Amino acid sequence: MLQQFYKFRDDSTPLDARLTSIARHFQLHPRQLVCAIGFNPNARYITEIFPILGYATFNELSQERNDIFVSDIYKRLSLDNILKIYEVVATDKELLDVMHYLLRNRLVQIENRIEATVNSLVIEKYKAEMRAVYNGGIASIDFAEERLDSQDSGFRALLNEVNIIVESKLIPAGEIFFRETILPQEKQKLLNKGLIPDELIRSRLNDEDTPPEEKKILYDYLKAIRNDQTE
Repeated sequence: MLQQFYKFRDDSTPLDARLTSIARHFQLHPRQLVCAIGFNPNARYITEIFPILGYATFNELSQERNDIFVSDIYKRLSLDNILKIYEVVATDKELLDVMHYLLRNRLVQIENRIEATVNSLVIEKYKAEMRAVYNGGIASIDFAEERLDSQDSGFRALLNEVNIIVESKLIPAGEIFFRETILPQEKQKLLNKGLIPDELIRSRLNDEDTPPEEKKILYDYLKAIRNDQTE
């Protein structure tokens, strides 16, 4: 990396335009370059490159990196760029700790964008990104708990997030099944996957506090199972 950037030390481009000039050399947008360097686990130790790019310190560059990652919704940072960042971050504890904070803020931006535009392309990319978050080792148990405890469950249902959490093995299906914050339709998807034992279904069905809509789903599921067994 150092050799790649050293040749720009004597670049006559004004400092405020240097980053754009260097990014263009690598056929990148400046935002892509900032994130490529900022999320590189080795970059923090190569202090010589930051002044070349126009930053006094790695902290200054990483702050801009964070702002870009949180705010850029598949515009200058493509979905592939985001997925690559997650792949790299998952192998570095220091970056992973930072990502746990950044991810929450990024999802607020994405979900606000979806609510405002209902853009199908953004929705599909959001789904792919969230699958990578869980399946790529980015999501922590605390992150999954926060998502499951949310009363505003529309985005969770959109993502089929409950099933993704179970498949990632962060939280068992049986534990999720008894939560009041999980929609009946979300529980039905767990049932359809065959992830809930019959005894847990009956226990939930016999609980007087179980909402009527959920009870109907549970009753219909058990009835269908009985019909299948008698055919």
